[in-house]
Amino acid sequence: MKKLLLSLVAVAGLVYGANAQTEKGKVILGGSVGFNSTKVEGAAKSDVSFNIIPSAGYFVANNFAIGTGVGYTYNKEVSSLKQNEAFVVAPFGRYYVGLSDQFKFFGQLSVPMAFGNNKVVASNGDTGAKVASTTSIGVNIAPGFAFFPTKRIGIEVSVNGLGYQNFQAKNEVTGNKVTTNSFGLEADTFAPKLGVMFHF
Repeated sequence: MKKLLLSLVAVAGLVYGANAQTEKGKVILGGSVGFNSTKVEGAAKSDVSFNIIPSAGYFVANNFAIGTGVGYTYNKEVSSLKQNEAFVVAPFGRYYVGLSDQFKFFGQLSVPMAFGNNKVVASNGDTGAKVASTTSIGVNIAPGFAFFPTKRIGIEVSVNGLGYQNFQAKNEVTGNKVTTNSFGLEADTFAPKLGVMFHF
């Protein structure tokens, strides 16, 4: 019983200190990292994708932060003989609404941009020549909830929300451009994003 009481006091102390995470002048750090490898039957090598996009933000006012993510994405599909890699910049604005000292709702508006290239991949997995330059610019509005077990850590759950993307590929040989525009709502509550942001 004594251990339980001490544990409750410790948790209460952590929660008590979690009330100043989103004040003006605070900094948030986070980002995304991912790796995936898929072996397709008949392909010489596995398909591989990788991304790393660290992000940082600054609270310009209480509960309102602006910032950006900067990183790199790589996707090589030996099974479909193509490769894409891109430099990514993703500026964002985020607004928090306090539900309690530990729980806050937030909405985030981001403008993800990616500048890269497409290359051909030989059937043995070797990367060949560049065939196109690619540019992607989008807008995304995503809702989420943040739980603050301490004043420096926010555990977040969010969904993709409403989004628009303009994608353009310019052929290296002909100079022809192919443009696609997509718009959609992807609020999949069965597959939410889980993340951690650090507040300083």
